[in-house]
Amino acid sequence: MRHIKYPLSYSSWGIEEINQIDKVIKSGQFTYSHQVKNFENQYAKYFGMKYGIMTNSGSSANLIAIASLFFKKKNPLKRGDEVIVPAISWATTYSPLQQYGLKLKLVDVNPQTLNIDLSKLRKAVSKKTKMIIAVNILGNPCNLSEIKNLCKKKKIYFMEDNCESLGAKYKNKFTGTFGDLNTMSFFYSHHISTIEGGMVTTNNPELADLMRSVRSHGWTRDIKNKNKFGINKKNYENYEFVFPGYNVRPNEIYAAIGISQLKKLENFIEIRRKNFILYQNIFRENKIFDIQKEIGVSSAFSLIFIFKKKYIHLKEKIFLDLKKNNIQYRLITGGSFLKHPVKKYFNYSVYRNTNYANYIHENGFFLGNAPVDLLEQLVHFNKIIIKYY
Repeated sequence: MRHIKYPLSYSSWGIEEINQIDKVIKSGQFTYSHQVKNFENQYAKYFGMKYGIMTNSGSSANLIAIASLFFKKKNPLKRGDEVIVPAISWATTYSPLQQYGLKLKLVDVNPQTLNIDLSKLRKAVSKKTKMIIAVNILGNPCNLSEIKNLCKKKKIYFMEDNCESLGAKYKNKFTGTFGDLNTMSFFYSHHISTIEGGMVTTNNPELADLMRSVRSHGWTRDIKNKNKFGINKKNYENYEFVFPGYNVRPNEIYAAIGISQLKKLENFIEIRRKNFILYQNIFRENKIFDIQKEIGVSSAFSLIFIFKKKYIHLKEKIFLDLKKNNIQYRLITGGSFLKHPVKKYFNYSVYRNTNYANYIHENGFFLGNAPVDLLEQLVHFNKIIIKYY
């Protein structure tokens, strides 16, 4: 019997990406320049947004997005403001909120979709709430139109963390386009890979300028509309610092690869969705696991399994079997925020409880998905677990 491996991720690169790297190397221009600007423009156009701001990672995208809201002229965020977040997400959804002194209010997730529970979210919004962050978990859209309307009604900011769900759609509109700010990640295992890299999209020109500045040391050089910020050109205008900033810029190689990968995105999503539909067909009626309920059109980051209560006792045996059979698996996203020791550094409250998030943290896992045919791997996985039925 042939030895089958099922890794968490596969490379999505071809010769095109190698050629793009070669072009950058031959150009001699490696740091932030024309390739980054070209990719930002192409990316924003692809998703129907006005502005794209590329960063060196999805985590940095979240950081500059939050930072920009603190420097807005009208209605800026302030330290101590309340921000509603889902109880399940990656660590760097939360970290910038702590670093800017915001207070988190955690809301439990829907146990079927794994996204923030919309009915609980509506009840959790208070007069203190200044922003909602929706996280599209592992390719699956949140109820984005409803959350956007809620934010508009309450006159609060809406940020969409779309780092795991590039190319997904809700009500025939791309995720990562509903918020005042929308963040994406281009890490190795994600829908497109630029080695590292991230992006923020917005339709707000002030926020776009603020993010350009904060991304690059807080200087004025990259601000487009200088008059709006009261900046007068001086001899050393390029080195005038107006905001507390960072250096989280991407390099030219990242962006050149991104240009190539963006052309392939539609095909990548098509293949991932074929695997996702196969996963649904094979495991929808299985006895041991619940699988993720799709909202909108998932871009199928990964394939999720949650042990039913009746079969929790099999967890360690099945995990041992997976390891023996070269099937890699991981915790769902970052799991429940409250299950991590880092929570001691945060100012947070919990709306009612996070029972579902905690259960998923303890009893859920995901298998990898990628733009390659995974029929053989999924059949292999099913053969291993079917003996437990």
